[in-house]
This record gives sequence, structure tokens and C-alpha cells, in this order.
Amino acid sequence: MKPSAGKYDGAVPGDDVLLTVRQKRRAAKEARRQAKDAAYDQRQRRKKNKDGTSWRGRHIVDERGLAATFPEPETPEFDSSMVRRRITHGAVLVLLLALVIAGLVLAGMVQRGELELKFGNGKSATAPVTCPVETLKLPANKNVTVNVFNGGSTEGQAGKVAKELKARGFVIGVVANQATEYVAPTIVISGKGGHGAALSMQRNFANSEYVQDDRKDSTVDVIVTSRFSGLVDAAAVDAKPGVLSCPRLSPPPSPPPSAVPPAPPAKPAAPAAG
Repeated sequence: MKPSAGKYDGAVPGDDVLLTVRQKRRAAKEARRQAKDAAYDQRQRRKKNKDGTSWRGRHIVDERGLAATFPEPETPEFDSSMVRRRITHGAVLVLLLALVIAGLVLAGMVQRGELELKFGNGKSATAPVTCPVETLKLPANKNVTVNVFNGGSTEGQAGKVAKELKARGFVIGVVANQATEYVAPTIVISGKGGHGAALSMQRNFANSEYVQDDRKDSTVDVIVTSRFSGLVDAAAVDAKPGVLSCPRLSPPPSPPPSAVPPAPPAKPAAPAAG
């Protein structure tokens, strides 16, 4: 059956293919899919432009990109000012630590009696120009007042010595720590009025050294040093009169007048021949 001319208005379709209803729906669905894909691509391009890593198609380098391109060195480099500050802080800390250690050492020396801190005018103890040469009698122990000082490193030494002197009948005055420049085992100090008491102390302390100061009373000081080994046994103390021992003086003290032997009598001259 030939198609009527009125259906196509006399036109010939040529290469165009007449689409069915199903084909039209497929074509419309494909068009919508393509439009949806194009919109998605457009949104992605907009997001890429807004993330801060690109601008007008060019890539922007951020902090992470710089860190990845230029990694930090293993050993950080400091500027000169920071190095100077750190050196200054270290020196100050070392100085403070040294001061603290020195203070602890000095406090220990003062506590042990190895060092004496004097404030103001202290009592002078200067050796006389010459050692006293008079022959002295020992006073009774009860008439001798003794101040005992610890000039060594043994703690409690002055208290032990004072206790033993008190047991021998001496009167104990001050018991304390006092440093001394002398190296003898025991230093005995008195004024001019205490020569007898000083001799009594020298008889109780072997190898002691006498030093005279300017005190006006008859008290006597005894300083025991690190070389002190003990008192003379009470039964062995020599109670005879004698002279003080001043081994530090140079020249050594002259013997007392009583010890100088008398000069022999002059021989009579022979009579002249007549």
C-alpha cells in the first residue's frame, strides 16, 4: 500500500529516520544525563577555584607545599643574639651555683671551727717582742680562769677539753670556736698579768706555744688545733716554778737570770820578783 501524498505533504524524508516514541524517550534521557554531567563538571571546577590552591588556572603554593619543597635542616640554626642570650644565661646559672656551693662550704667550716668570722674590732693576740724571762710560780688551779676555744676540725673538742680542765679544778669561762694562724698543737694566750696562769696551762698541754696580748686581767685562753692529741696526765704535771715557752720568737728567748752561771773569781796576780 503506497502512502498517500498528503501524509508527508509531498516531501520526501531523505536520510532522516523517523523516531518512535521509545526512541524519543531514550534520546531525552540521554540528553538529561549529559546535562547532569556537564553541571557536575562545572561545580567541580568552581570548587577547585575556591579551595585556595589555584587562581585563574594557576597553582598556589601553600605552607604545606613549602615544607615539602624546602624541609627544615636536622640541626636548627640560631641567630647570634639568641646564642649570646643562651651563653649569658648559662654563665649566670653557673655563677649562682658556685656561690651556693661556696656558701655551704664556708658554713661548714664555721660550724667545725675551721673559720672564724669577726665583725668589728676583735681581741688582738700578738706575740711579744721577746719571750717573758721571769721565773714564775704556778698559781692554784682554782685561781686560774680558762677560756677554751676549738681551732681544729674536730667537733666538740673545746667542750671535751673544758670538761677535763674543770675536773682538775680550773675555772672555765668561755667555750667556743676560734680559728688561729698558729700551727702548734695548743696556743696559750694571756696578758702581762696572766703569765703564771699561762705557765700552768703550758704544763698541762705539752708542746704548747705562748702568745701575749693586751688584755688587762689574768684570764688565759687555750686554743686547741687539729694537731692536739690530749692533755698531760694530771699526775705528771710539773708544778715547779719555771718560764714560759715561746718557740715562735726569733731569736729564741734568753734564759732567766737565775740560770746564768756565775763568772769564776779572778785569780790573784802573782807577786812581782824582788
